[in-house]
Amino acid sequence: MLMKTILLTGGSGFVGKNILESFLSEKYIIDAPSSRELNVADDKSVAQYFASHHPDVVIHAAVKPGHRNAPDFNNLFFTNTRMFFNLERYSDQYEKMLVIGSGAIYDNRNYRPKVKEEDWKNNIPVDEHGFCKYVCEKVIENSRNIYDLRVFGIFGKYEDYAIRFISNAICKSLFDLPITIKQDRNFDYLYVNDLMPVLDWFISENPLYRSYNVTPDKSVSLYDLALMVREISGAPDLPILLAQKGLGLEYSGDNRRLRSEYTKLAFTPIEESIKQLYNWYFFHKNELNKKFLLIDK
Repeated sequence: MLMKTILLTGGSGFVGKNILESFLSEKYIIDAPSSRELNVADDKSVAQYFASHHPDVVIHAAVKPGHRNAPDFNNLFFTNTRMFFNLERYSDQYEKMLVIGSGAIYDNRNYRPKVKEEDWKNNIPVDEHGFCKYVCEKVIENSRNIYDLRVFGIFGKYEDYAIRFISNAICKSLFDLPITIKQDRNFDYLYVNDLMPVLDWFISENPLYRSYNVTPDKSVSLYDLALMVREISGAPDLPILLAQKGLGLEYSGDNRRLRSEYTKLAFTPIEESIKQLYNWYFFHKNELNKKFLLIDK
Protein backbone atom coordinates (compact mmCIF):
# COMPACT_ATOMS: atom_id res chain seq x y z
CA MET A 1 0.00 0.00 0.00
CA LEU A 2 1.41 3.37 -1.02
CA MET A 3 2.12 5.92 1.69
CA LYS A 4 -0.03 9.03 1.55
CA THR A 5 1.77 12.23 0.65
CA ILE A 6 1.18 15.36 2.69
CA LEU A 7 1.84 19.01 1.94
CA LEU A 8 2.68 20.69 5.23
CA THR A 9 2.66 24.49 5.27
CA GLY A 10 4.42 26.23 8.14
CA GLY A 11 6.95 23.46 8.55
CA SER A 12 9.45 25.82 10.18
CA GLY A 13 6.96 26.98 12.81
CA PHE A 14 6.17 25.64 16.27
CA VAL A 15 3.47 23.16 15.24
CA GLY A 16 5.15 22.32 11.94
CA LYS A 17 8.47 21.40 13.54
CA ASN A 18 6.71 19.10 15.98
CA ILE A 19 4.81 17.41 13.15
CA LEU A 20 8.04 16.77 11.27
CA GLU A 21 9.65 15.22 14.35
CA SER A 22 6.64 13.03 15.18
CA PHE A 23 5.68 9.52 14.09
CA LEU A 24 3.70 11.12 11.25
CA SER A 25 6.91 11.65 9.31
CA GLU A 26 7.47 7.89 9.34
CA LYS A 27 3.89 6.97 8.48
CA TYR A 28 3.47 9.51 5.66
CA ILE A 29 5.60 11.24 3.06
CA ILE A 30 5.59 14.84 4.23
CA ASP A 31 6.69 17.68 1.98
CA ALA A 32 7.34 20.82 3.99
CA PRO A 33 8.67 23.40 1.52
CA SER A 34 10.28 26.55 2.82
CA SER A 35 8.64 29.92 2.15
CA ARG A 36 11.17 30.43 -0.65
CA GLU A 37 10.13 27.16 -2.25
CA LEU A 38 6.41 27.79 -1.72
CA ASN A 39 4.98 31.19 -0.85
CA VAL A 40 1.47 30.21 0.21
CA ALA A 41 0.34 33.84 0.12
CA ASP A 42 1.28 34.11 -3.56
CA ASP A 43 -1.22 32.62 -6.01
CA LYS A 44 1.36 32.01 -8.75
CA SER A 45 3.66 30.15 -6.35
CA VAL A 46 0.81 27.93 -5.19
CA ALA A 47 -0.30 27.30 -8.77
CA GLN A 48 3.20 26.20 -9.72
CA TYR A 49 3.34 23.87 -6.74
CA PHE A 50 0.10 22.06 -7.58
CA ALA A 51 1.09 21.86 -11.23
CA SER A 52 4.05 19.68 -10.27
CA HIS A 53 2.98 18.11 -6.96
CA HIS A 54 -0.07 16.04 -6.13
CA PRO A 55 -0.40 15.66 -2.36
CA ASP A 56 -3.12 13.44 -0.93
CA VAL A 57 -3.57 15.68 2.11
CA VAL A 58 -2.75 19.27 3.01
CA ILE A 59 -2.00 20.25 6.61
CA HIS A 60 -2.19 24.03 6.74
CA ALA A 61 -0.18 25.16 9.75
CA ALA A 62 1.33 28.31 8.25
CA VAL A 63 0.22 31.59 9.76
CA LYS A 64 1.36 35.20 9.81
CA PRO A 65 1.38 35.73 13.59
CA GLY A 66 -0.48 38.50 15.31
CA HIS A 67 0.66 37.85 18.87
CA ARG A 68 2.38 40.46 21.02
CA ASN A 69 5.86 39.28 20.01
CA ALA A 70 5.18 39.28 16.26
CA PRO A 71 7.77 41.21 14.23
CA ASP A 72 5.26 42.59 11.72
CA PHE A 73 1.54 43.28 12.09
CA ASN A 74 1.05 44.64 8.58
CA ASN A 75 -1.40 42.88 6.26
CA LEU A 76 -2.24 40.25 8.88
CA PHE A 77 -5.78 39.59 7.70
CA PHE A 78 -4.88 39.84 4.01
CA THR A 79 -1.96 37.43 4.27
CA ASN A 80 -3.70 34.76 6.34
CA THR A 81 -6.90 34.72 4.32
CA ARG A 82 -4.86 34.76 1.11
CA MET A 83 -2.93 31.69 2.21
CA PHE A 84 -6.10 29.79 3.03
CA PHE A 85 -7.90 30.63 -0.22
CA ASN A 86 -4.83 29.92 -2.35
CA LEU A 87 -4.92 26.37 -0.97
CA GLU A 88 -8.70 26.05 -0.93
CA ARG A 89 -8.99 26.78 -4.66
CA TYR A 90 -7.17 23.48 -5.38
CA SER A 91 -9.39 21.41 -3.10
CA ASP A 92 -10.41 19.18 -6.00
CA GLN A 93 -6.78 18.04 -6.31
CA TYR A 94 -6.37 16.55 -2.82
CA GLU A 95 -8.39 14.28 -0.56
CA LYS A 96 -8.68 16.74 2.31
CA MET A 97 -7.14 19.75 3.97
CA LEU A 98 -6.67 20.01 7.72
CA VAL A 99 -6.48 23.60 8.91
CA ILE A 100 -4.83 24.21 12.27
CA GLY A 101 -7.48 26.60 13.54
CA SER A 102 -7.96 28.54 16.73
CA GLY A 103 -10.39 29.19 19.53
CA ALA A 104 -10.00 32.85 18.57
CA ILE A 105 -12.87 32.28 16.14
CA TYR A 106 -15.25 32.53 19.10
CA ASP A 107 -14.38 36.24 19.66
CA ASN A 108 -12.09 37.13 22.55
CA ARG A 109 -14.64 39.59 23.97
CA ASN A 110 -17.20 36.86 24.52
CA TYR A 111 -15.31 33.74 25.61
CA ARG A 112 -17.23 31.41 27.88
CA PRO A 113 -16.31 28.02 29.37
CA LYS A 114 -16.37 24.99 27.06
CA VAL A 115 -17.72 26.77 24.01
CA LYS A 116 -19.26 24.51 21.37
CA GLU A 117 -18.28 24.40 17.70
CA GLU A 118 -21.53 25.90 16.43
CA ASP A 119 -21.15 28.92 18.74
CA TRP A 120 -18.70 30.54 16.32
CA LYS A 121 -21.72 32.07 14.60
CA ASN A 122 -22.80 33.99 17.70
CA ASN A 123 -20.24 36.79 17.41
CA ILE A 124 -17.97 38.36 14.80
CA PRO A 125 -14.44 38.57 16.27
CA VAL A 126 -13.11 42.09 16.61
CA ASP A 127 -9.43 41.13 16.33
CA GLU A 128 -7.83 40.40 12.94
CA HIS A 129 -6.69 36.90 13.85
CA GLY A 130 -10.13 35.81 15.02
CA PHE A 131 -11.86 37.57 12.13
CA CYS A 132 -9.62 35.76 9.66
CA LYS A 133 -10.66 32.42 11.17
CA TYR A 134 -14.30 33.54 11.02
CA VAL A 135 -14.14 34.45 7.33
CA CYS A 136 -12.38 31.22 6.36
CA GLU A 137 -14.93 29.20 8.31
CA LYS A 138 -17.67 30.58 6.07
CA VAL A 139 -16.09 28.54 3.29
CA ILE A 140 -14.97 25.57 5.40
CA GLU A 141 -18.47 24.81 6.72
CA ASN A 142 -19.75 24.37 3.15
CA SER A 143 -16.70 22.62 1.78
CA ARG A 144 -16.45 18.99 0.70
CA ASN A 145 -13.10 18.13 2.24
CA ILE A 146 -11.72 20.90 4.47
CA TYR A 147 -11.63 20.53 8.25
CA ASP A 148 -11.03 23.19 10.88
CA LEU A 149 -9.14 21.80 13.91
CA ARG A 150 -9.62 24.46 16.57
CA VAL A 151 -6.90 24.44 19.18
CA PHE A 152 -7.00 26.78 22.14
CA GLY A 153 -3.89 26.82 24.33
CA ILE A 154 -1.23 24.59 22.76
CA PHE A 155 2.27 24.19 24.15
CA GLY A 156 5.49 22.28 23.65
CA LYS A 157 9.04 22.49 22.41
CA TYR A 158 9.88 25.16 19.83
CA GLU A 159 7.15 27.56 20.95
CA ASP A 160 8.08 31.19 21.65
CA TYR A 161 9.26 30.97 25.26
CA ALA A 162 9.42 34.77 25.48
CA ILE A 163 5.61 34.99 25.57
CA ARG A 164 4.02 31.51 25.73
CA PHE A 165 3.10 30.97 29.35
CA ILE A 166 4.11 27.40 30.11
CA SER A 167 7.44 27.58 28.31
CA ASN A 168 8.03 31.07 29.71
CA ALA A 169 7.41 29.84 33.27
CA ILE A 170 9.70 26.83 32.78
CA CYS A 171 12.51 28.94 31.32
CA LYS A 172 12.20 31.51 34.11
CA SER A 173 12.48 28.75 36.68
CA LEU A 174 15.69 27.54 35.02
CA PHE A 175 17.21 31.00 35.56
CA ASP A 176 15.71 31.43 39.08
CA LEU A 177 13.48 34.25 37.85
CA PRO A 178 9.99 34.91 39.26
CA ILE A 179 7.11 33.42 37.32
CA THR A 180 4.84 36.27 36.23
CA ILE A 181 1.12 36.23 35.44
CA LYS A 182 -0.72 39.26 34.09
CA GLN A 183 -4.07 37.87 35.24
CA ASP A 184 -5.09 34.38 36.23
CA ARG A 185 -7.30 32.57 33.69
CA ASN A 186 -8.47 29.06 33.02
CA PHE A 187 -7.20 27.59 29.73
CA ASP A 188 -7.55 24.44 27.70
CA TYR A 189 -3.88 23.62 27.24
CA LEU A 190 -3.14 20.93 24.65
CA TYR A 191 0.29 19.31 24.72
CA VAL A 192 1.55 19.47 21.14
CA ASN A 193 2.51 15.77 21.22
CA ASP A 194 -1.17 14.93 21.75
CA LEU A 195 -2.09 16.72 18.53
CA MET A 196 -0.21 14.15 16.42
CA PRO A 197 -2.55 11.14 16.86
CA VAL A 198 -5.47 13.51 16.27
CA LEU A 199 -3.98 14.58 12.95
CA ASP A 200 -3.38 10.92 12.11
CA TRP A 201 -7.05 10.16 12.77
CA PHE A 202 -8.23 13.03 10.56
CA ILE A 203 -5.91 11.92 7.77
CA SER A 204 -7.18 8.35 7.75
CA GLU A 205 -10.87 8.78 8.64
CA ASN A 206 -13.87 10.64 7.23
CA PRO A 207 -15.11 13.00 9.97
CA LEU A 208 -18.79 13.89 10.00
CA TYR A 209 -18.39 17.62 10.59
CA ARG A 210 -16.19 20.37 9.20
CA SER A 211 -15.03 21.86 12.51
CA TYR A 212 -13.80 20.31 15.76
CA ASN A 213 -12.53 21.68 19.05
CA VAL A 214 -9.26 19.85 19.68
CA THR A 215 -9.03 20.41 23.40
CA PRO A 216 -8.35 18.39 26.56
CA ASP A 217 -11.18 17.40 28.88
CA LYS A 218 -10.25 19.74 31.73
CA SER A 219 -9.10 23.33 31.89
CA VAL A 220 -6.30 24.51 34.13
CA SER A 221 -5.54 27.91 35.63
CA LEU A 222 -2.33 29.79 34.93
CA TYR A 223 -1.63 29.95 38.65
CA ASP A 224 -1.94 26.18 39.05
CA LEU A 225 0.38 25.76 36.07
CA ALA A 226 2.90 28.04 37.77
CA LEU A 227 2.68 25.90 40.92
CA MET A 228 3.32 22.77 38.84
CA VAL A 229 6.36 24.34 37.19
CA ARG A 230 7.70 25.45 40.55
CA GLU A 231 7.33 21.97 42.01
CA ILE A 232 8.84 20.21 38.98
CA SER A 233 11.78 22.61 38.93
CA GLY A 234 12.57 21.80 42.54
CA ALA A 235 12.29 25.46 43.56
CA PRO A 236 9.25 25.60 45.90
CA ASP A 237 10.10 29.14 47.03
CA LEU A 238 10.32 30.64 43.55
CA PRO A 239 8.06 33.74 43.54
CA ILE A 240 4.85 33.75 41.50
CA LEU A 241 3.81 37.33 40.75
CA LEU A 242 0.23 38.24 39.80
CA ALA A 243 -0.08 41.67 38.17
CA GLN A 244 -3.88 41.84 38.28
CA LYS A 245 -6.32 40.36 40.74
CA GLY A 246 -9.37 38.38 39.75
CA LEU A 247 -10.00 35.78 37.07
CA GLY A 248 -10.07 36.62 33.38
CA LEU A 249 -12.37 35.04 30.80
CA GLU A 250 -11.91 31.30 30.44
CA TYR A 251 -10.50 30.11 27.12
CA SER A 252 -11.81 26.59 26.63
CA GLY A 253 -13.78 24.43 24.22
CA ASP A 254 -16.19 21.52 24.38
CA ASN A 255 -14.50 18.45 22.85
CA ARG A 256 -17.51 16.10 22.85
CA ARG A 257 -17.92 16.26 19.08
CA LEU A 258 -14.40 14.93 18.57
CA ARG A 259 -14.71 12.38 21.38
CA SER A 260 -17.92 10.97 19.90
CA GLU A 261 -16.07 10.01 16.69
CA TYR A 262 -12.49 9.50 17.77
CA THR A 263 -13.05 7.09 20.63
CA LYS A 264 -9.32 6.59 21.29
CA LEU A 265 -8.77 10.28 21.99
CA ALA A 266 -6.32 10.55 24.89
CA PHE A 267 -4.33 13.29 26.55
CA THR A 268 -1.07 13.28 28.45
CA PRO A 269 -1.70 14.35 32.07
CA ILE A 270 -0.79 18.02 32.35
CA GLU A 271 1.78 17.40 35.10
CA GLU A 272 3.53 14.76 32.98
CA SER A 273 3.54 16.94 29.86
CA ILE A 274 5.06 19.85 31.80
CA LYS A 275 7.69 17.52 33.24
CA GLN A 276 8.60 16.34 29.74
CA LEU A 277 8.84 19.90 28.47
CA TYR A 278 10.86 20.99 31.52
CA ASN A 279 13.37 18.24 30.86
CA TRP A 280 13.65 19.30 27.22
CA TYR A 281 14.39 22.90 28.19
CA PHE A 282 16.79 21.73 30.91
CA PHE A 283 18.94 20.00 28.28
CA HIS A 284 18.65 22.99 25.92
CA LYS A 285 19.28 25.72 28.50
CA ASN A 286 22.45 26.87 26.74
CA GLU A 287 20.31 27.73 23.70
CA LEU A 288 18.02 30.05 25.68
CA ASN A 289 18.43 33.81 25.73
CA LYS A 290 17.88 35.04 29.28
CA LYS A 291 17.18 38.61 28.17
CA PHE A 292 13.96 37.42 26.50
CA LEU A 293 12.71 36.48 29.98
CA LEU A 294 13.47 39.75 31.73
CA ILE A 295 10.69 41.78 30.10
CA ASP A 296 7.06 40.64 30.06
CA LYS A 297 5.37 41.50 26.80
